Amino acid sequence: MSDFDHGKALAATATPIPGLVVLDLPVPGDNRGWFKENWQREKMLPLGVPDFGPVQNNISFNDAAGTTRGIHAEPWDKYVSVAAGRIFGAWVDLRDGATFGAVFTAEIDPSRAVFVPRGVGNAYQTLEAGTAYTYLVNDHWSPDATYTFLNLADETVAIDWPIALDSVEISAKDRAHPRLADVTPMGPRRTLVLGAGGQLGRALREVLPDAEFADRAAFDLTDPAAWSSRRWRDYGTIVNAAAYTAVDRAETPEGRAAAWAVNVTAVAELARVATANGITLVHVSSDYVFDGSRDPHREDEPLAPLGVYGQTKAAGDALVSTVPRHYLVRTSWVIGDGANFVRTMASLAERGVDPSVVDDQVGRLTFAEDLAAGIAHLLATGAPFGTYHLSNSGEPASWAAIAKRVFALVGADPERVTGVTTEAYFAGKAAAPRPLRSTLDLGKLAATGFVPRDQLDALEAHLRR
Repeated sequence: MSDFDHGKALAATATPIPGLVVLDLPVPGDNRGWFKENWQREKMLPLGVPDFGPVQNNISFNDAAGTTRGIHAEPWDKYVSVAAGRIFGAWVDLRDGATFGAVFTAEIDPSRAVFVPRGVGNAYQTLEAGTAYTYLVNDHWSPDATYTFLNLADETVAIDWPIALDSVEISAKDRAHPRLADVTPMGPRRTLVLGAGGQLGRALREVLPDAEFADRAAFDLTDPAAWSSRRWRDYGTIVNAAAYTAVDRAETPEGRAAAWAVNVTAVAELARVATANGITLVHVSSDYVFDGSRDPHREDEPLAPLGVYGQTKAAGDALVSTVPRHYLVRTSWVIGDGANFVRTMASLAERGVDPSVVDDQVGRLTFAEDLAAGIAHLLATGAPFGTYHLSNSGEPASWAAIAKRVFALVGADPERVTGVTTEAYFAGKAAAPRPLRSTLDLGKLAATGFVPRDQLDALEAHLRR
């Protein structure tokens, strides 16, 4: 058998470079040779190796000892090992951040492997003739991708190569790569916010300042050409704040088609893109996926939408739930920058109009800045993927009770607001059915460390602004 440790147990060890992981691999053998599971997803994920979704397996055969290949950082993850021989491996963090320039080196034989995250430079020097270096990658080479390189002889990182660089085989390109001081660090995968012109989209600008924001003019979800307009591997997160929300119009033939196009067909494309490219998909849904028969609504409640809008949102929920990395965020009664219920009630109060407002629909307001902050919290903390309910907290109230509160806060008599039933309010009108109970259970969200403001406190702050 070959001269290395065949009796190792599968184990993973962290390194000084964040995300760079060294794995010890069992390599049983006998007089015939040896066998190993070089990549074994089911066993390695519990050790903390990311589920990086490799799409290509490459082998680099090196005829002579001392062959040295340069420090290359690509915009994808790699999993490297050797099938035969030995290497001296060197890794340099070339990502933008506090660990830029950090170095890790190790000798690798068939019983070891290294997971190399995106943006970490990877190089090796063969220590034996006939070395076969193998690597799995989770993207294909592209002329449109961004690559980063570092000179093998850089004095700053000062890699202690076992064989002097002036006496080994190195390509002319690798000899010409820049020193660390001249390297442009590789930035992180980008965040894309769709629906940037809406109430939530505008609020997300405050909590995700480095994201790319696209309104409908920049990215029309219903345009097939939009989906081929970007190199999706460059994105790490998509926040879908776009939706068709004209609840009553969705009940018309034209509205039904438009609602399904945005809330279902486009979401199916988002789910496909996110799954294929390892993207975290944040999708905002609605209390309208429920029939309002339970109070409060939990994340695992069976969906039972009453109208077309709710049906399209429920269908979108089902699609998003198939994405491996997803946050499905259901919310209710959103109030933000723009036309909304609170602004309407304040205007009526100031103009001397005495409104009739439904008093049998009960729930909580969700202020857009709290919804945005909750989404940012889930992303920043790496909360477990899945479905979360997110509204403001506090005692549930009816629309009429909220209207009365608005009147009082702007100095008007709250008794000017008259409560009516939903049936009476919509009598003789073409309207979609509404859930009468919209209160969302916030316990799962609170367990991640995020508790939104009380809705009445948030309402008062909103009106002060």
